[in-house]
Amino acid sequence: MRRLLLCCVVALVAAGCRDAVVTASPSAPEILITESPSPYREVTAGSVRAVLPDAWRPRFAADTDDPRQGLIAGPRPKLWLGDPAPVEGYAAMWVDGTRVGVPSDYYYLAATGPALGLITGSSGCDRTSHRVIVNHRPEFAAGEPGSPGDYVAHGKGTCTIGRHPMRWAYFVAAPGYGPVREVGIPSSGLYVVVAVMRDSPQAPQLLGRLLKSTEFGGASVPELIEAARPIPAPILMAVLASV
Repeated sequence: MRRLLLCCVVALVAAGCRDAVVTASPSAPEILITESPSPYREVTAGSVRAVLPDAWRPRFAADTDDPRQGLIAGPRPKLWLGDPAPVEGYAAMWVDGTRVGVPSDYYYLAATGPALGLITGSSGCDRTSHRVIVNHRPEFAAGEPGSPGDYVAHGKGTCTIGRHPMRWAYFVAAPGYGPVREVGIPSSGLYVVVAVMRDSPQAPQLLGRLLKSTEFGGASVPELIEAARPIPAPILMAVLASV
């Protein structure tokens, strides 16, 4: 599962932005860390907020002039930028659609194709669950007339990295013109969160906590899921519990 999240976002930007004009952004703020008595601490990097293990070192995922923005963390976070694959870590990324010259429908294709393929199709990895919250195919791709072109999904799986059995979980969303556009980061065309850690009896619960605590522009992953498709409260609670 090499360069899991960054590969997916690089694929997105490289495929659609060769002729795009990318404008420089203001200097990025510093990463803010709030310690707590628990073995976790709150980390804020720009518009991304996460609650991460104390031992994981956070850093920005890209330069300030890059349309990809977000946070990566882990015992050796630099490894999320290249090979070999990190044994464990976390990344939360979003793509600034105002700085990428492609139609919003393109992000639907990225979310359902390159992003999920690189997350779930890596050698040695198996997807154990995948839940699609909303999937509105864009009109140009045989969708309904006036389709919002949005997609939201999350899932989990297992891997073997080297000799290490691992567990991983992910969340991906392309807001399109759907209700997810009304929460989170207004300019975001794509959200992706991936967390990887060594397998243990506690790993599924810890991975769920990492995903649920992730916020983009003040909206948590559960809030993005809830915004995507209003559903009855009992079913919604079951969906959020499986994140």
